[in-house]
Amino acid sequence: MLKVKNLMVFYENMLAVNNVSMNCDKGQIVGVFGANSAGKSTLMYALSGIVLDIKKKEDMRGGERITLLGEITFNGEDVLHLKPSERAKRGIVLCPERRRIFPESSTFENLKIGGYLATRVQAKETLDYIFSLFPALDSREAKRRSGGFLSGGEQQMLAIGRALMAQPKLLLLDEPLLGLSPGLQLALVKAIEEIRDRKGISLLVTEQYARPLFPVVDYGYILENGSLVLEGTSQELISNPDVKSAYFGI
Repeated sequence: MLKVKNLMVFYENMLAVNNVSMNCDKGQIVGVFGANSAGKSTLMYALSGIVLDIKKKEDMRGGERITLLGEITFNGEDVLHLKPSERAKRGIVLCPERRRIFPESSTFENLKIGGYLATRVQAKETLDYIFSLFPALDSREAKRRSGGFLSGGEQQMLAIGRALMAQPKLLLLDEPLLGLSPGLQLALVKAIEEIRDRKGISLLVTEQYARPLFPVVDYGYILENGSLVLEGTSQELISNPDVKSAYFGI
């Protein structure tokens, strides 16, 4: 499905993603774990194509020079230079860090905005699925409430729901557990597994906090200073003493 080879992203003279090669196969949950400033969000921007929009804006205003090198293929097609909208049409959809919902729009409006690529039938079926996946959003009051007045957990549910409305084949989740209580983290991890099992959607998830995700990850990568330093199945990674020390505190 997704194959990344020797991916490099430069911000002016800073190397943000350094020679990264990785895969995400159909039906997999793949985790990318790393500390703050490890390059996780830049990697997600590169995979989703958002880095090209950032590059265009910087070029227009004569700002920071951004360079993208390497290979990104999706279902055998080279997508490295495709715009984010074109990648979304092919099924690569990003749920960004810190949710980025529309705070003045209602829950229902946020979800409808996400469904711009869906047919009417797909939109209705996906809405029904989202409300079954996240019952906290499935009341008349919650649907009418402005996104900015939802709790942090509800906002993250809404952000994932909005991404699902775009009919992804590969869902990119950038730090979905950030700032949430342990109980909400476990609920979202369960939802991530359910999305894979029920809808057949592949997921690539970045996280700083590895412990809640490890039980559901099929394969994982450790990112440090923009470079992949370790990879393996969840069992292989959790058996590594360095991973235990850095990500589990044991």
